[in-house]
Amino acid sequence: MEELTRTEEGIMQILWSIEKGFVKDIIERMEEPKPPYTTVSSVVRLLESKGYIGHKAYGKTHEYYPLIAKEEYRKSRLGTVIKDYFDNKTSNLLSFLMEEEKLSKKELDDLRKFIDQQNQ
Repeated sequence: MEELTRTEEGIMQILWSIEKGFVKDIIERMEEPKPPYTTVSSVVRLLESKGYIGHKAYGKTHEYYPLIAKEEYRKSRLGTVIKDYFDNKTSNLLSFLMEEEKLSKKELDDLRKFIDQQNQ
């Protein structure tokens, strides 16, 4: 799966949240300062050419929707991060999170419970 730019990911996040919409719907949900319509439209067309979104045409107007589920993209991105930055070891990622993010006791307890459930 091709990696997306920050702008492309932002648009995908919006489409995942609204499920389908027109370019104007995407722009409405973007933070200020909002980019020009033509810029967002270009990025949307690029996402479509990459196979991330599809559209339904209503005359000259297009309603866009995700073709790739957020969960599918998340798995792909996380796999890349683990491979590129943590020597392809999930345990290295967990160690990093525990050291850098200073997990709370509750978070650690929840993690232990989850690990125990997975090992049953």
